[in-house]
Amino acid sequence: MPWFWRRRNDLGEERPRKMVFAEGLWIKCESCKEIVYRAEADRAGRVCPKCHSPFRIGARERIASLADEGSFEEREANLRSRDPLEFKDTKKYVDRLKAARSKTGLEEAVVTGLCRIGGHPVAIAAFEFEFLGGSMASVVGEKLTRLIELCIAKRLPLLIVSASGGARMQEGILSLMQMAKTSAALQRLGEARLPYLSLLTDPTTGGVTASFAMLGDIILAEPRALIGFAGPRVIAETIRQPLPEGFQRSEFLLEHGQIDLVVERRELRETLRRLLGFFSRRGPSIEP
Repeated sequence: MPWFWRRRNDLGEERPRKMVFAEGLWIKCESCKEIVYRAEADRAGRVCPKCHSPFRIGARERIASLADEGSFEEREANLRSRDPLEFKDTKKYVDRLKAARSKTGLEEAVVTGLCRIGGHPVAIAAFEFEFLGGSMASVVGEKLTRLIELCIAKRLPLLIVSASGGARMQEGILSLMQMAKTSAALQRLGEARLPYLSLLTDPTTGGVTASFAMLGDIILAEPRALIGFAGPRVIAETIRQPLPEGFQRSEFLLEHGQIDLVVERRELRETLRRLLGFFSRRGPSIEP
């Protein structure tokens, strides 16, 4: 029996054999550039089995990985951005919003709600980087502010999981104003003596880093996450000097005292449970 053969059509002409490739079986790690088996990465918690760098995951997947099963209750799900500046670059802003909603199934770049982590009630916000780079628009700031106000009303701790390119340029100053708005809301949360845990994932940059992301009582980060205001390439071109090895990565920030913990993804839920238990005065019996 031959190893290779060619099929012929009804006229006796040779026709090329159709090649079938399985889609999505392999995935490229952006950290080590290795091509890894997707199922193997999934078994590791969406972490590269070669270099152990975490892959980016969506907001709902993030919440599912942290919250107790069936405990998440979404809030403010129907808030959506408008186009106050009637902004247009290569595409209209309204068209970019429609494409982002179709791609992610979300109305905005952040998902907010209430859940339990290890039995402890907590208000949670998770950014969706696939929605226009997780950029902070006026509605994103409004959703975060409403969640913080809900924390104060219900005496709940707050967890924000950041993954963002910064403020959304299509809304101009309205987007930049969310930095002050969310920071002021967090000030009121602090005055109410309620804990705020900030989890930084890859990437956390721009106006998000310059506001609420770095204001946590405890600031955690995933391994090798890019964290900073401007990107390393922009900084290197500005100062015209080489940057230190690992500059703006979470391990570098931990070494220089800008964050408190770098936690492997598989250990995040347990770490958060312990932190919430430490801050809780009445334990997991508090009802949201």
